[in-house]
Amino acid sequence: MSRVVSWLQKHEHRMFFFVNQRIQHSALDYFFNAITHLGGATAMIIIALCVALFTEGVWRIAGIESCIALAISHVPVAIIKKKYPRLRPYLVLKGTHTCKKPLTDHSFPSGHTTAVFSVTVPLMLVHSWIAIILLPIASLVGLSRIYLGLHYPSDCLAGLLIGTVTALSAVAILG
Repeated sequence: MSRVVSWLQKHEHRMFFFVNQRIQHSALDYFFNAITHLGGATAMIIIALCVALFTEGVWRIAGIESCIALAISHVPVAIIKKKYPRLRPYLVLKGTHTCKKPLTDHSFPSGHTTAVFSVTVPLMLVHSWIAIILLPIASLVGLSRIYLGLHYPSDCLAGLLIGTVTALSAVAILG
């Protein structure tokens, strides 16, 4: 089993360093520092509440589903972060590029990625054309977390799965 874990860790570190070091550019620094905040609690709460309060019909229902999914999704995130206290990559891997004022709590899973997928998945299900816009944005939020040295790829993948599952559950219950 340790050989499998070692192999996975080696490849994850390679993927991390590709995103974090190989594609570094000043324009990307600006871009990823800006887009990462879309997955933050403030932005996600505001977006979900605005859709729930200021739209009608299927959009209002999707906004309510987003609010519910956002609230519920952070329960497993908090539990997993306590149970599996993984240090952030910039604290472990030498040469990691990171942002100003990096977070110091645990890395696994990515809360920003969880939040952005929990809010956007119900909206993507309303009309397929919105998915063409929201899926790349949500994915870029997850990628930004790696680019900024705050998360490993598996942290973001776990966040994507948690956010998507809670969003689909909210849609199934309310829909």
